[in-house]
Amino acid sequence: MSYKRKILLFLIILNSSLLIPHSLFFLPHSSFLYAQTEPNTAPKQLPFQQQAQPPVSEQQLAMQFFQARHYEKALELYEKLYREQPSSFYYMYYLQCLIELKEYKRAEKLIKELRKSDPRATKYMVDLGYLYSREGNGEKARKLYEEAMKELGPNQQQVFNLANAFLLKGENSYAIEVYLKGRELLRGTYPFSFELANIYQRTGNFQGMFEEYLNLLEVNESYLKTVQDRLQNILIDDSENAKNEQFREALLTRVQRYPDNPVYADLLWWYSIQQKDFELALIQSKALDRRRQEQGDRILQLAQLAVANEQYGVALDAFTYLTGKGEAFPYYDISRVEWVNTRFLQVTSHGTPSPKELTDLEKEFFKVLERVGENRTSVSLMQNLAHLEAFYLSNPETAQELLYRAIDLKDIGPKEKAFCKLELGDILLFFGDVWEATLLYQQVYQDFKYDVLGQTAKFKNTKLSFYIGEFGWAKAQADILKAATDKLIANDALALSILIGENYDPDSTTIGLFIYSRADLLSFKNQDREALQLLDSIPLLFGYHPLLDDVLLKKANIYMKLGEYNVADSLFHEITTDYPDEVTADRALFLRAGLQEKEMNESTTAMELYARLLDRYPSSIYVIDARKRYRMLRGDTTNK
Repeated sequence: MSYKRKILLFLIILNSSLLIPHSLFFLPHSSFLYAQTEPNTAPKQLPFQQQAQPPVSEQQLAMQFFQARHYEKALELYEKLYREQPSSFYYMYYLQCLIELKEYKRAEKLIKELRKSDPRATKYMVDLGYLYSREGNGEKARKLYEEAMKELGPNQQQVFNLANAFLLKGENSYAIEVYLKGRELLRGTYPFSFELANIYQRTGNFQGMFEEYLNLLEVNESYLKTVQDRLQNILIDDSENAKNEQFREALLTRVQRYPDNPVYADLLWWYSIQQKDFELALIQSKALDRRRQEQGDRILQLAQLAVANEQYGVALDAFTYLTGKGEAFPYYDISRVEWVNTRFLQVTSHGTPSPKELTDLEKEFFKVLERVGENRTSVSLMQNLAHLEAFYLSNPETAQELLYRAIDLKDIGPKEKAFCKLELGDILLFFGDVWEATLLYQQVYQDFKYDVLGQTAKFKNTKLSFYIGEFGWAKAQADILKAATDKLIANDALALSILIGENYDPDSTTIGLFIYSRADLLSFKNQDREALQLLDSIPLLFGYHPLLDDVLLKKANIYMKLGEYNVADSLFHEITTDYPDEVTADRALFLRAGLQEKEMNESTTAMELYARLLDRYPSSIYVIDARKRYRMLRGDTTNK
């Protein structure tokens, strides 16, 4: 086949398959258009025919006309449909078309005919009243509405029907009156609280809505979960925090008014956790625990949530309360273990601990360990104590011995062993045994390749390579870890990859990057002052260097670790001001916002910084977390 013939055939195929006029999609099958010379082999339908839309029904067409406000055309169809099938659906649209076209006499005749055939159906009185209202006769409409209300009896379905009739006509206030009267007539057998709450929500009366949900719980406590779900959806959309304040006041009033009603206490406990007000939640937890003689499950759950949210003071208070129940209490030992672990986090996470804090903590560790013994329950205790001994008290032999014993325990699982190996690897690296450290990291990675634990081990090995100057290998591993499932590991790997990529060239000097990596290692070993001296040497040696923004960021992180928050804040500010286009800028802005929020208690400044990050760096990896923190500070309720 010649080239021209191939081109011609291609154009014919293209035209027939892709350029079919839109109008042909609605043509019926035609033997004239599509003659089938081989009926046994040809398909029953061509592809475009299979996609053809079915003809539009009269009902669909009527709805299209109505929605487009072509009431004349809609009326013609709905009148025909209603005469053929006099359903309430067709009646509703037929009537509305008549009213919109100001065919008031025809509309009145239609309503009266139906009312005559079913005099007990009060909804027709509402329709007639609405018609009079549209005519401009409000007084006549009001009388009909009140007459319909008078005919209401102690019948739940009748109440629903009349209220819905008012709602369809936009008469929300009359619908509320119907439900309130229905509540009286039914004498509390059904309170219509959900229905009233929905109307209040729709009309913006959130105070009334909250009161109805609280009323419902007073009648039936089994609705607690349903009410919580509805409240969560409502309170999460509260940019000005007004709804949350209204609900909080209404709930606290109920708790004070009905102190013996446990459902309000349960709701307040739930709401406090939603708002991350762990102090209030603990007060409620203790009250419920005493009143109901609970076994501590609620308080233990709260303590664990508080630890996860770094509310260590609240968690310590909760664990102290549980241990105060005595040694016979089921959660006594676990509470003592978790108290020490939480105290460890509190002491080591903020600033530089004092020698007394460290020695007191060490004594408490050994005291609890002696009581509970070395077993699965105390593995976390042994791991944290080992960290304390190695990184803060310079007792590497004690630390390593603890971890070797933990790893050898027979009743612990593979993951618990792996965590101990990672801690042991960190300690060996801390004291310069690089080879043994990398072997332990590699063991954990091989055992948990497809788990976050394995990714953590791989990143630790990557950092180890960076510390000792193997920059090419470290970057290659960091590039792999950029796709890690764990967000923190992925972010850290990305930052490390960029750091090396921007400052490492095998064919040129890498002294600056080597000095930086040594300073990073010193900081890991808690030799922070020495690390700062090394970092300060980089601008002194080189003047300008591409690492300078990274140096500032590292120094800021070290000063945060030392508890010198004002210095850290100024360094973060310097990065965002002098290096706004560098890859460190968004990270510095995010960290500064967190510093202002958590350590300096400047929530307004923190909100401004989060908002600035969202505005200036919309593609930043910190955008999602920044938006969450911003909304939290603004007062929004969050799903957790």
